[in-house]
Amino acid sequence: MESPGHTCVKLEISDDSQPNKESELEPIFVKGTWYPTRFELSITNGLHAWTCHATEEEVKERASQWDQPVSEYIDLAEKYLGVEQPGSVYGFSDAGNGYRRLTWTFEKEDTKLEWRWKCQPSSNNKKTTADVLDFLMDANIRLSEEVVRKTQSADRLKVEAAKCLAQTEKLSNEKTEFENEIYGKFVEVLNSKKAKLRELRDRLSKQATANQLHEEDDESTDRTESFDEGTDEGNIDEEQGKNDTGTSKDVPASTPRGRKRK
Repeated sequence: MESPGHTCVKLEISDDSQPNKESELEPIFVKGTWYPTRFELSITNGLHAWTCHATEEEVKERASQWDQPVSEYIDLAEKYLGVEQPGSVYGFSDAGNGYRRLTWTFEKEDTKLEWRWKCQPSSNNKKTTADVLDFLMDANIRLSEEVVRKTQSADRLKVEAAKCLAQTEKLSNEKTEFENEIYGKFVEVLNSKKAKLRELRDRLSKQATANQLHEEDDESTDRTESFDEGTDEGNIDEEQGKNDTGTSKDVPASTPRGRKRK
């Protein structure tokens, strides 16, 4: 069997029991016990009490009048009698012979509607009022305990958040220190590599200069040797010419021969 749900709402109702006096707001407490197909109401103003027992047949008849399923009718009634709804007009008017009529309004498809339930005087005002107050006290205790649990949970979360924040700051500082250290070592290595590269570049430059000078020396030597060889050949030719000249002096001049003319 499904256990019922319980609600309790405080409503400020205009007191129409004294029409000759200026209307005053009368606080009432409405405790609801909700079943799947029926509900019960206990109402008190602290002095008098009333009850309403909506049977399954009555709820079914009311739901059919509004073209609603029973479950939807129960849910809507619990919504308006569980928590005071903004915009809804509540009433608790005299219905004669000690009876009261509990009413509340709601809107459906842009139409303002009103539900009414007749409540009979309680057979035991003190007991009904005590039941409502006991429920309020138990609900208050449960709410207080829930507040304590939530507060403790919030405090624990704050402590954990502070720990996480401190850990995050620590990790951030360690990360910064690590990065600075790594960057410092990287700069040292980079500068060392740059220095070695400059050294190698200077050595290569000096070596290239030395090679160029060596090549120029070799070319100069080759030109000198070629010049010397050319000079020697000229001397040899000159001496040979002189020898040829000397030989021609020793040879007698030849007499031309030819026919004489007659």
